[in-house]
Amino acid sequence: MYDLGVIELYPTTTPDGALAAEELVDLQHQISLLQLKSAACAARLAKSDYWDYAGSNSAIDWIRFNCHLTDKAAGDLVAVGRTSGSLAESTQAMEAGEIGYSHLVVMARTAEATGKAFDETKLLKLAREHTPGMFYFKCQHYRHSLDAKGYAREQADLVENRHLSLSAAEDGCLLINGVLDPVGGAAVRTALEPLARMAGADDERDLPRRYADALVELAHGGKPANLQITATVETVKALAGAAGGEMEFSLPVSATAVQRMACDCSVMRVLLDQESVVVDVGRSRRVISGPARRALQARDGHCQWPACERPASRCDGHHLVHWINGGDTELSNLILLCHRHHWLVHEGGWQLAKTHEGMVSIAPPHSWGGGGGAAGGAGPG
Repeated sequence: MYDLGVIELYPTTTPDGALAAEELVDLQHQISLLQLKSAACAARLAKSDYWDYAGSNSAIDWIRFNCHLTDKAAGDLVAVGRTSGSLAESTQAMEAGEIGYSHLVVMARTAEATGKAFDETKLLKLAREHTPGMFYFKCQHYRHSLDAKGYAREQADLVENRHLSLSAAEDGCLLINGVLDPVGGAAVRTALEPLARMAGADDERDLPRRYADALVELAHGGKPANLQITATVETVKALAGAAGGEMEFSLPVSATAVQRMACDCSVMRVLLDQESVVVDVGRSRRVISGPARRALQARDGHCQWPACERPASRCDGHHLVHWINGGDTELSNLILLCHRHHWLVHEGGWQLAKTHEGMVSIAPPHSWGGGGGAAGGAGPG
């Protein structure tokens, strides 16, 4: 016979985190109930004149300042409290723990937007089935189904309220702030998302950094950009004491950045001597264009950094031996690198070489003790 005494048919131990999970659900439910009470108070405050007596511009402003909430959170409280009379079923569902306060906020905002056409029963079924975020998405469809023209007018208003501001910080960084309408925002996200994916298991960038890199890569577009950089020959060679390079819309850029952009065959270069006399203009002897570019794209197909598959259209032509050091534009001296990996070679201090078998060999800065770019010992590529 089998000894069933050693088999734990009904485990008595609690999995790690189970108690915390149970407590968290209970606490959030209690918070939802308190928020519902706060919403009732907020609605009574909004209906009174107290906020005006206290010198605030609106009830929401008073709540924002005195309850330390964002404008949206304060507005949500008022909306939930104001519509609570028409949300009896939803309120009961929240009190029973079937939905959360966030569901109730979406319900209240939808009720205000749709007026008499609002159908609580239909939406409550959706609220029970979906997270607050997905429920909001479903409610947008619901609103459109009730009043497509009104929904379109709201969308048009969002387009009219679009804006994008670009300003330079003291250190030369570009500060970006703006709002895009949903369609415009989707177009930007659609363009950025494929470029913002992780580039391999060793990619330690968080998502905001990947988005930033994706935006720059999108701007480059793998096509010749109308960029012009002005620098001395000493700067391109990264000699000690050399000034930085100059670009329109930017503070002076570093020698390693100059080297990378001078290596990138889509950038117009203006080289000066020590007396600021122009000694070289243009790309005629360095640029990879026409048959040479097509041959390079056909041969490499994508970024040649190991495990990177950025397509050729998103890559720069990189000189293994920089033209400032006598390197030519022969195919044997060129490889494709995406914007990020081109940056790693020049400014990141990574070493890159091609073996006799045609494979690309890389070495991180810490493996050879270099600092960054040519100045650290890697030599401009």
